[in-house]
Amino acid sequence: MPRSLRSIPALAPLLALAAVLVGATPHGARSQGLAEPPTVILKGVPFALTVEGPEERGPDVPYEVVDATGTVVASGRVPPHGSSVTDELVVDDGARLPFTVRVGEAETTLAPTLVNGWFSLAPPLLAILLALIFREVITALVAGVWLGCLAVAGFNPIQATWRLMDAFIVPAVADASHASIIVFSMLLGGMVGIVSRNGGTMGIVEALAPLASSPRRGKLATWAAGLAIFFDDYANTLIVGNTMRPITDRLKISREKLAYLVDSTAAPVAALVPVSTWVGYEISLISDGIGIAEAQNPGNTALVAELTTTSPFLIFIHTIPYLFYPLLALAFVFLTSVMDRDWGPMAAAERRAASGGGLHRPGAQLAMDTSGGEMEAKEGVRHRWWNAALPVLTVVGVVLAGLYTTGAASAGPEASLMDIFGAADPFATLLWGSLAGCLVAFALSVGQKILTMNEAIEAWIGGIRAMMIAMIILTLAWSLGAVTEAVGTASFLAGLLEGNVALQLLPWLVFLTAAAMAFATGTSWGTMAILIPLVIPLTVSLGGAAEFGGGAHYSILLGSISSVLAGAIFGDHCSPISDTTVLSSTASACDHVDHVRTQLPYAFLVAGVSMLLGDLGTAFGLPNWMALGGGVLVLWAFLRFRGERIHPAVEAA
Repeated sequence: MPRSLRSIPALAPLLALAAVLVGATPHGARSQGLAEPPTVILKGVPFALTVEGPEERGPDVPYEVVDATGTVVASGRVPPHGSSVTDELVVDDGARLPFTVRVGEAETTLAPTLVNGWFSLAPPLLAILLALIFREVITALVAGVWLGCLAVAGFNPIQATWRLMDAFIVPAVADASHASIIVFSMLLGGMVGIVSRNGGTMGIVEALAPLASSPRRGKLATWAAGLAIFFDDYANTLIVGNTMRPITDRLKISREKLAYLVDSTAAPVAALVPVSTWVGYEISLISDGIGIAEAQNPGNTALVAELTTTSPFLIFIHTIPYLFYPLLALAFVFLTSVMDRDWGPMAAAERRAASGGGLHRPGAQLAMDTSGGEMEAKEGVRHRWWNAALPVLTVVGVVLAGLYTTGAASAGPEASLMDIFGAADPFATLLWGSLAGCLVAFALSVGQKILTMNEAIEAWIGGIRAMMIAMIILTLAWSLGAVTEAVGTASFLAGLLEGNVALQLLPWLVFLTAAAMAFATGTSWGTMAILIPLVIPLTVSLGGAAEFGGGAHYSILLGSISSVLAGAIFGDHCSPISDTTVLSSTASACDHVDHVRTQLPYAFLVAGVSMLLGDLGTAFGLPNWMALGGGVLVLWAFLRFRGERIHPAVEAA
């Protein structure tokens, strides 16, 4: 007998134990292709159970779902040849599990994990609390993902550890849109590495020195750059942060403040401007919500006629003045910059930087590593600003051109500019732009003999290497978002909207729910996808669409829709597991937890004013222009009497 085979009997107990611990499939996975339940279900929260028909052709096949007590909880007929039927079920007692699913002659048993609804909040809250308490985000994110995996794995801690890798981290990286963001970020980091080594970055700093001659002007320049890159929040964050960081460093503006300036202009601008990668997505969700409202009110012919003839784009345009949080967030960034006043943890960070104590906290874990010579200009090279400006402008130009061409191909020749940008492929165009920027940076550096090809490649690799910590954090944040989906966090929070709700309180309640959902899941787009199709029919059913084209209650419908968008952006700003928050820390080379900790008071202040004067005020009849003007006045007064002037000596000079 061969030596390798003789060793098998001795290893058999270990192999058997490994098979039990690892398991052939994740807990709760579909068995025999008959039915697909969620891996985790929440007590009292509806969930979808999809029953699949047989692959062979033939007549419809009867099916039934029977719980452990013998009660038939769902039944019907499912078409064959790969078709499926989805039933909505609710489980209040673990004694009803497992389910037995019979499709024709076939039968399978399903035993998803049953937990209380509050548990769905535990994974994101654990990650957020650990990150804020210990100021170390990677371990905190791993802990949150593992806790969610514990439920997915049926509370088997060993299997939970394996599921963390194979069911969440690897799929997060393998997702096409996630992979595009990673590649885009790393290519842009490589471009930054080249333009830093060829002297272009220092050239921009020296060229802008007469204009950005004070901290106030430097912050205003960053705010203006954030408004200029309006077409995509990812591109906005990475381009503005990387471009302005050397300038704000020279002016002794803290990395925390730069990250705040970057983060609080990116998503708000992209969500407000009708020509951006956000708008098509938002309009499609509004259209879905209107369609659901039509289906739920078949007897109300007048309402159905108004819903049918109302343009989703027109509704979106009407919601813009009601997007109080994004509008006031942009106003507050401007106010803190022009008044040069800060408060709370941000003021402490600014005092530290202004006094020479460091641009970042001692011991900070920077999301982008800018230490060492890899991100510094090569000794002896001339600092030419165009060596950095041309690659950056190339990125912007190629992305804009790509958005137009891909959108025009999808939307058709008769489409408007807004429709074209809404139909564009943002991920492909971001990749094209970052690659083009790298190629231009290579050509400028090697063509002018500033860097040899080997030196340019080393600088490019150094820029990519500087992004690795951020990419790890981003992957874990996506994994935690997938975990929250698996344990039903969004479904649990969305259920809070159900029941009897006063019409005037609906925009305020929607804002809080959207904020909580985005904070817990780290995704504003996912929050909008869940809530907008739920909120529009709910508002219509409560009378919020009376006098649909205008009138007293129309503002409540607009307020409810805009509250989803605004609340999602607010929750996204506050959440340490948000991808745009991670990218803001990355582009600003700031400790991620420090960025979140210093931004939270600012975001909460703006959100409080937005809810009080905006959501509640307009619901009770306050004109939206008065709500916005009053909000700006309140924020100005707060900074005037509570804010601290950090750079008076520098400004006076």
